Amino acid sequence: MTTLEIIVLALLQGFTEFLPISSSAHLILPSQLLGWSDQGLAFDVAVHLGTLAAVLHYFRRDVGLISVSWFGSFKGQHDQHSRMGWLIVLATIPAALFGLLIKDFIEVYARSAVVIASTTIIFGLLLWYADAKAKQIKETDQLTVKDVIIIGLAQAIALIPGTSRSGITMTAGLMLGLTRQAAARFSFLISIPIILLAGGYQTLKLLKSEQAVDWTALGLGTVLSFISAYVCIHFFLKVIEKMGMMPFVIYRLALGVFLLAFVFYF
Repeated sequence: MTTLEIIVLALLQGFTEFLPISSSAHLILPSQLLGWSDQGLAFDVAVHLGTLAAVLHYFRRDVGLISVSWFGSFKGQHDQHSRMGWLIVLATIPAALFGLLIKDFIEVYARSAVVIASTTIIFGLLLWYADAKAKQIKETDQLTVKDVIIIGLAQAIALIPGTSRSGITMTAGLMLGLTRQAAARFSFLISIPIILLAGGYQTLKLLKSEQAVDWTALGLGTVLSFISAYVCIHFFLKVIEKMGMMPFVIYRLALGVFLLAFVFYF
């Protein structure tokens, strides 16, 4: 990988991992438009590590309180933070199970530009509907087990490329009555175990492979994905109440149409 490729791909991963615009849709663009080769498993692990570090650092206070209380719950000590910990675990289970069961199928049959373009458009329209029609009155501490199961199932659907994990979980949260801030924060919190599981799976594959490792590329990719993901989370939470989801919906529709046009006409 050239330095330019490392910079572009790491920034794309960082910026798109947490915005409701689909990281997979963006990561195919360089290869489709510029003919860049696949970045490789080691680089995937590095940029996932960067985005994981970003969300952990940004929500370090919440993560600390939730983690301590969650472990304390095994000793019978329960509070709002331990409850949130169990809700995060519950929301993770569907995606983890679906990942184990259908990941190989998705890798083979669902990573085409047509699939990604279609899901980018379809779930973009669903995000618009949720943002426009939902009540947006609930906070995260008002989530029920049923609510979290629904959000967890939505997160499992995000295994289909182009869906956007953050986009569909925010959509589900909004439809369940969460405010934009609450939907976004819960989406970011439940991303932590999912990114950790995905990164761990990729790391195991990397350890079993004989792929050469470019440590300079990995270091640069990790740092850039961390910075871009952290900036993305910070500003998204700052402006979401003012601008809503419509700018992201418009962007998704434009991106989906562009991908379809590229596939069929170029």
